[in-house]
Amino acid sequence: MPAEFDLIRSYFTHAAPRTVLGVGDDAALIDAGKGRLLAVAADMLVAGRHFFRDADPESLGHKALAVNLSDMAAMAATPRWATMGIAMPRADARWVAGFSRGFMALARKHGVDLIGGDTTRGPLNICVQIIGEVPARQALRRDGAKAGDDIWVSGTLGDAALAVAARTKRIRLKPAELKQAQQRLDRPQPRIALGLALRGVARSAIDVSDGLLADLGHICERSKVAAVVALERLPLSPLLRRYRSVPAAQAALLGGGDDYELCFTAAPVKRAAVEHAAAKARTRVTRIGRVIRAPAGVCSVVVVDGDGLPLAPVRRGFDHFG
Repeated sequence: MPAEFDLIRSYFTHAAPRTVLGVGDDAALIDAGKGRLLAVAADMLVAGRHFFRDADPESLGHKALAVNLSDMAAMAATPRWATMGIAMPRADARWVAGFSRGFMALARKHGVDLIGGDTTRGPLNICVQIIGEVPARQALRRDGAKAGDDIWVSGTLGDAALAVAARTKRIRLKPAELKQAQQRLDRPQPRIALGLALRGVARSAIDVSDGLLADLGHICERSKVAAVVALERLPLSPLLRRYRSVPAAQAALLGGGDDYELCFTAAPVKRAAVEHAAAKARTRVTRIGRVIRAPAGVCSVVVVDGDGLPLAPVRRGFDHFG
């Protein structure tokens, strides 16, 4: 069966002469005139695929917008407007009220106007389109990484996927631990402030939605480079650190997805500027590796242990058709 991105490349990637940037990044970029670009993205959440069917509606409303805000953060765009299409099995006013509370609370926090959409009856499915603004030539993209760049990531990795592993019986967590991991899964915090602070500092960026290895791999592919990541430098929460020797936790860390942190690259001379941007955004960042030239044209991501030795291949990330 073709993988998700194979289908996109084969059937949905076409010339887009009236856009600055089309398919293949966290958002498309459209010239809006007067020195600004519009960043446009859309994400779909499907019950049973992207969230558990018993998900709290208020948390689901939050997440439906948060995953789109994360795309704006990765492009260094200020979010402005959103539209939403939602299919529901039935018209449940209590469920909709909770969903709306979560969605609109996050929208107000980030100054996003909900300006339209569509509702219908069907299997539970939420699709949000978001539109933001970024000054021309200041957007962050996946294709800007250069050999020699530092690789950075915000926050910590793996907790959200650890919750999924626990819910699907691949690891056992204590009730308090599951609650903590579930919070990271249900209510991701989009790194808008960090994305804006990295304008003119970072060279490339992506949000970690499908897993660190998969998403950093997209930067490598678009930038025609490779990457080396130090396992010992990856930022772990105390929770994940307790389980780091368990295979399911290792998979969550490197390829689990649902982190919605920013992974970005910057020149080594920008280290102080990166730290300043992180402090301004009140967000932790960690330098986890470096960009290298692609050996023999292979745009790969290699993870090395404390001795600098490559680790055996691991699951690279989430595939919607995997």
